[in-house]
Amino acid sequence: MTVLAVRHTGIVVSNMETSLPFYRDLLGLEVWWDQIEAGSVTEAITGVTEAKLRTVKMKALDGVSIELIQYLNVPQPVPPLPTASAVGCSHAALQVENIDALYQKATAAGIRFHTPPLVTPGGKAKVTYCRDPEGVIIELVELINP
Repeated sequence: MTVLAVRHTGIVVSNMETSLPFYRDLLGLEVWWDQIEAGSVTEAITGVTEAKLRTVKMKALDGVSIELIQYLNVPQPVPPLPTASAVGCSHAALQVENIDALYQKATAAGIRFHTPPLVTPGGKAKVTYCRDPEGVIIELVELINP
């Protein structure tokens, strides 16, 4: 058995109406699924009793997706703001074009960044980390002369 492809990255959000504009409008991901899910299969897969959730799947130009999940009937504990060095899933990386323009647009929209975009030591990319509205770390990468 072997992994055939990366299908999506799932991110639980406390407020879809706050998080969705970041991914859809600011980053330009295309929504291809927006559904309410509930029932025995959803409960079994998530391990959450009586789970009722809204799932919004968005794709990049290469077809890989980000999945936002809001549990509608389960209290959302707010964890401490994660650090890049914390054990677990630390971030999702998205390849973008014109990272400097995106940085300016996102900063003007109130998005927090760790640093302005910087050229990597090998000189092959410009990279920065930002925080989505929930505090999740998103890495933005622009390839230089790919």
